[in-house]
Amino acid sequence: MNLTVNSKSHAIDVEPEMPLLWVLRDELRLTGTKFGCGIAQCGACTVHVDGNAVRSCVTPVGAVSGAVTTVEGLGTPAALHAVQAAWVEHQVAQCGYCQSGQIMSAAALLQHNPAPSDADIDAAMSGNLCRCGAYPRIRAAIHDAATRTRGA
Repeated sequence: MNLTVNSKSHAIDVEPEMPLLWVLRDELRLTGTKFGCGIAQCGACTVHVDGNAVRSCVTPVGAVSGAVTTVEGLGTPAALHAVQAAWVEHQVAQCGYCQSGQIMSAAALLQHNPAPSDADIDAAMSGNLCRCGAYPRIRAAIHDAATRTRGA
């Protein structure tokens, strides 16, 4: 089967029931996407499929028909995505384990809603858990990234 990840086509030989998370991590060696709970409750495994945030731990690779973007494909060290840049500037990460999923959920939110309210952010990010409790910084970073994205 073929899978497009971060704008590159990959021929993979796996069972269609294999979770997308394990294809990304074990087959393609893209380890930015994290395993957290395995039941789509923590958000650490969040990636984009055609721009929509999905939990890769419960998404069978055989069900993926669109382009996948992981945190590695969102931006580059030389040209960070607006969300990544805001994360750095607001010093969001503490332990950092949940951050790739948080960033991917935030980027999907801003793609669909470029001017989110606090309530919009809370709703979009409610499925992403942070044991360190960086939620106020996460919200501030999302507002900052939204402003950058809109050019305001």
